[in-house]
Amino acid sequence: MAAPTRTGPSSTPRTNPFRVRSTEASIASAESTGGTLKRSLGRTDLIAMGVGTIIGAGIFVTTGVAAATKAGPSIILSFVLAGAICVLVALCYSELASMTPVSGSAYTYTYSTMGEVPAFLVGWNLLLEYAVAAAAVAIGWSGLFRAMLESLFGATLPKAISGGPSDGGVINLPAVIIVGVIVAVLVFEVKLAAVVVKTLVALTIGVLALVVAIGAPHLHPGNWAPFMPFGVNGIAAGAALAFFAYLGFDVVATSAEETRNPRRDLPWGIIGSVIVATVLYVAVSAVLTGVAPYSSLNNAAPVATALAAIGAGWIGKVILVASVIALTKGLLMVFYGQTRLVFAMARDGLVPKALCRTGSRGAPVRLSLVLGVVIAVVAGLLPIGTVAELVNIGALFAFVIVALGVMILRRTDPGRARPFRTPLMPLVPILAIAGCAWLATTFAPLTWLRFVIWSAAGVVLYLTYGRRHSTVGTPAAPAESTTGEPTTGEAAVAGGAA
Repeated sequence: MAAPTRTGPSSTPRTNPFRVRSTEASIASAESTGGTLKRSLGRTDLIAMGVGTIIGAGIFVTTGVAAATKAGPSIILSFVLAGAICVLVALCYSELASMTPVSGSAYTYTYSTMGEVPAFLVGWNLLLEYAVAAAAVAIGWSGLFRAMLESLFGATLPKAISGGPSDGGVINLPAVIIVGVIVAVLVFEVKLAAVVVKTLVALTIGVLALVVAIGAPHLHPGNWAPFMPFGVNGIAAGAALAFFAYLGFDVVATSAEETRNPRRDLPWGIIGSVIVATVLYVAVSAVLTGVAPYSSLNNAAPVATALAAIGAGWIGKVILVASVIALTKGLLMVFYGQTRLVFAMARDGLVPKALCRTGSRGAPVRLSLVLGVVIAVVAGLLPIGTVAELVNIGALFAFVIVALGVMILRRTDPGRARPFRTPLMPLVPILAIAGCAWLATTFAPLTWLRFVIWSAAGVVLYLTYGRRHSTVGTPAAPAESTTGEPTTGEAAVAGGAA
């Protein structure tokens, strides 16, 4: 049956807001409507992007604090457990990413499994997750940059430009500047961003390798006894904290339309980045708890403090520089993921379609500039600590939906080609959902309330704008076709909507 014709924004609202768009329609839509992103990324680019998003300055802090307050030396097992849950989720992402190699990640996959409204809610919550994360990272970068200036050069910035009004200043200028630099890199070309990320990841891993090399000769097995001072519950509590140190691997899936061979390389990038991050977290945790008693690690710089105790006090300045580098690449990748998510939603008409236009270099210039201004204003002027946990809850929501989506597509479309298949079905997605549900129990009631309020606001936006402008199941606007007739891809979009 032919899809209804849409003449413009004022056309009749979609009669079925839960209509499902097939994977073929998602691919056809990416090829025939909106802008076209430039394919330039390879396997190593994707792994570096994933590691660059996951491994931030927190590896120099979270490992020690979690050991001191949650798990003791068994924080090593906590990171293994958290990494295992992430691998389960990554396996689910990999199947859907290889089947639907277009921008949007969990948002796009939800469209193909549960329909438009659930997809919009996933995208809406991920939008907040990325925005809060980007602003938080920019503010954290500013603090570390100022600390680095003072430590290395004895220089301090005036208070007026060191923080927003809530911190007694006027504007957090370093945060605004770093956001501007990130936008400039992404607007120029995504391949340049990938080169920058790979360089910064290499530097970060080099510093972590230095930390391990310095600490390894000074390991004292006695510091690992007792290994589980907080018992099995301590390992679980440590894993709950450690899990959120892994967030970011899903950003790799948003790069599908800029990957040269997405069906082959996306699973490598998603799963490979989680495995590399797990190895790094476990190595640093083992050295840290082996060099110093775990009870001494509850401070602002546990790695530097522990190594200073064995005569490597100079490492503190190196770690400070490495932390600035880690946050730089983290901000770059979080902002990248946000632009590609909104790009996909704009192409589907759920947010203003003008945002999906690309420039001559194949980058969404207008979208990057708009989001850059928003993030710069938030990071430069506003406090965001009270909503930081929404980053975690939004990610878990997306993870659960993706795991459910794998099972749904296996039942509704079992014959579809799957370049990567999630093993041990349905055990892997069930365990992924169970792990995420367990982690969700750690959130405070106020965090859940904020999540519900934000989601309700998303429903209102969908009903008042997204539903009326959605292009799913309708031919593309005439301006997208040079002949006035739907292109082959547009016909596939119309025919692919359930």
